[in-house]
Amino acid sequence: MRIHFIAIGGAIMHQLAIELQRNGHQVSGSDDEIFEPAKTNLHNERLLPEAEGWFPEKLNVSIDAVILGMHAKDDNPELIQARALGLKIYSFPEFIYEYSKDKKRIVVAGSHGKTSTTSMIMHVLKKLNFQFDFLVGAKVEGFDRSVSLSDAPVIILEGDEYPASVIEKRPKIHFYHPHIATLTGIEWDHINVFPTYENYVEQFAIFLRQMKAANAHLIYCQEDKAVQDLVKQEGEGLSATPYQTPSYSIEHDAVTVHYNEKAYPVEVFGAHNLQNMEAARLVCQELGIEATDFYKQIQDFSGAAKRLEKVYEDERKIIFKDFAHAPSKVRATMKAVRERYAQHQLIVCFELHTFSSLNEKFHAEYKNTLQDADAACIYFSEHALALKRLPLLDTTKLKQSFAQEDLEVCSKPVDLLSWIQKEKEKTSKPICLLMMSSGTYDGLDWNLL
Repeated sequence: MRIHFIAIGGAIMHQLAIELQRNGHQVSGSDDEIFEPAKTNLHNERLLPEAEGWFPEKLNVSIDAVILGMHAKDDNPELIQARALGLKIYSFPEFIYEYSKDKKRIVVAGSHGKTSTTSMIMHVLKKLNFQFDFLVGAKVEGFDRSVSLSDAPVIILEGDEYPASVIEKRPKIHFYHPHIATLTGIEWDHINVFPTYENYVEQFAIFLRQMKAANAHLIYCQEDKAVQDLVKQEGEGLSATPYQTPSYSIEHDAVTVHYNEKAYPVEVFGAHNLQNMEAARLVCQELGIEATDFYKQIQDFSGAAKRLEKVYEDERKIIFKDFAHAPSKVRATMKAVRERYAQHQLIVCFELHTFSSLNEKFHAEYKNTLQDADAACIYFSEHALALKRLPLLDTTKLKQSFAQEDLEVCSKPVDLLSWIQKEKEKTSKPICLLMMSSGTYDGLDWNLL
């Protein structure tokens, strides 16, 4: 097939383009901005466009499929040209479904824990030499890419609820039609797309209705009240299995999971991550993998990139990078680190980066999320605010919303580094530095930490 990507530089889009070219398809693409690591990845595969921008002349009737990235606007010149020519236009979830119609599809959905749960499933299946394809939203140790499409009979899909594209505004999870799915949790997010909590929850209700119609099996977190309520409301006639956090213990910073009177040491920590592990175990069980085999293989799983990723450790300090941005994610990450490193001085930096987190109307949702830190700082990028056309944030209002008057507020990397250094010098205890962000702290040089 001849396939053209509009907005080829996206995190998943560029990975999909590379995978399709490796599978023998003729691939081209355009984008107005391409950042790392997509730029280097595309260059290495000879897929990097010669120039940034939109070039409608790239499209003609010989193109078999156009894959439209979610960041392309409705007035995109290449999209206009593709429509004029009557070309087949897909969002990437539509295309993935078409490509995997004959496979058993496993979808991991929910407001949080999707990447971690998907990564755990992938880790165990690979170690057991189980043949599968996948799509995951982060780099996973042991895998050289985040998209794989082959003749494997099973595909593991991380499914988010954000709209598929500018012309197909339904959530991505509505396109995959899973045979097996997990629902990890529901917490209002993406307020620029889903203006009310009820509207947001309805997207997951539709997801469950589609599953019920297809006789699919749902694995859901019964400790999440919103999920529990939704399954009660929409789950009549749906094949469903609940899960909860497994029994575990922590001793000398080491985490052990207890199952059927046996103990399994694991590298990941935090109740939320162990909860994700239980979801992954049940998915693997549906694929015929025994619990004992799952626990043996999961022991050396260290996590996906930026999901409580340990980036540095010495005798004096340990540094974690985490993707947490929604309130429940921040709470869960804070609780996990405080629990495991109770004897450390916990210094926390949280960057407001998503539209929701940068929106003053949403800040009350973060009340008390950082209270377990010994020292906490909020960082926001003035550039990110400008791009999202949001006003500058008021420091006093931020402290009030977080209900934390001793909160530090920074908007420049140099000020953030200075604050961290001062906090380090205040204590003689070992330090745990937790950096939570879905952004980059305006390009902060991590080596300076």
